[in-house]
Amino acid sequence: MEPIKIGNVILPHRAVFGPMAGFTDAPCRRLMAEHGAGYTVSEMVSSRALTYHDHKTVSLLKAEDNGAPYGVQIFGEVPEIMGAAAAEIEQYDFDFLDINMGCPAPKIVSGGAGSRLMMDPDLCGRIVEQVKKNTSRPVTVKIRKGWDADHVTAVEVAKACQQAGAAAIAVHARTREQMYTPGIDLSIIAAVKEAVQVPVFGNGDIHSAEDAVEMIRQTGCDGVMIARAALGDPWLFERVNAALEGQPAPKAPNLQARMNALRRQVEEMVGLKGEYVAMPQARAQAIHYMKGLRGAANLRRVCCELQYLTDIDRLIEAVFEEQRKAGEADDQREVPFP
Repeated sequence: MEPIKIGNVILPHRAVFGPMAGFTDAPCRRLMAEHGAGYTVSEMVSSRALTYHDHKTVSLLKAEDNGAPYGVQIFGEVPEIMGAAAAEIEQYDFDFLDINMGCPAPKIVSGGAGSRLMMDPDLCGRIVEQVKKNTSRPVTVKIRKGWDADHVTAVEVAKACQQAGAAAIAVHARTREQMYTPGIDLSIIAAVKEAVQVPVFGNGDIHSAEDAVEMIRQTGCDGVMIARAALGDPWLFERVNAALEGQPAPKAPNLQARMNALRRQVEEMVGLKGEYVAMPQARAQAIHYMKGLRGAANLRRVCCELQYLTDIDRLIEAVFEEQRKAGEADDQREVPFP
């Protein structure tokens, strides 16, 4: 298989890490890249905020050298403002610029951005055109199947975006009305792949290596975008990459390795943002690490009480204690905690 190219950017792997507001900060992106994400993307940033020189917004864009290509995602509904935002961040260090046309959040769609753009393929094309005109980087887009069952516009939007210069398209295979349930519609990914010549990434419901292989088999898409399922389980990228590249399945991480990853991630978050900002976000990240553990319900409650960095050690002790009580101790502590 030839490697995927997004403009002049060559991806090391076919499984990429999708952007999620409130989750895909620099420590999270670093973790996913280290475990084989083909690229990572920033949390979405308001085009208007960028044109107002919002320093808090700009801080979200800082790239960390983590071994994988890195994209900045912007959102907005006015082509000229999106173009101005692209020009505003041209000075920063990143590999490609991603346009959000898929976010279903009410506060985003109420302003006409995110997945609301799926109602107007022509507008989508004009946004890509303006962004492309104002950046030297490849431009990618993240879209949905459509707005609702009466407005399934993914193919039209993808064509308009490619015509305007988009270098890759990621398709979440649900409408905005469906949000994140029920199951995805693989046929829409296949239809987009058939309609355009640029790389297409399928997105939605990839929880295992088998899911990724099946999505590519059924749709012909070039790669897969994994988001929520990788939270607390960055090793999912290793498993998916092995399956897609015909390699043996990697050894599963033991409990110690999982807890080390959690602690390092939260430590980096605190170093980046300070405890006051980082720890509420760390609660949500930590909850994902509890997947599949004995006593997970009790452990999730402990996660919700995290207030200081030192509380992470208390959580980790609770994790090991719950596993011991269940007779599933995996207490080979290879790396001691500070």
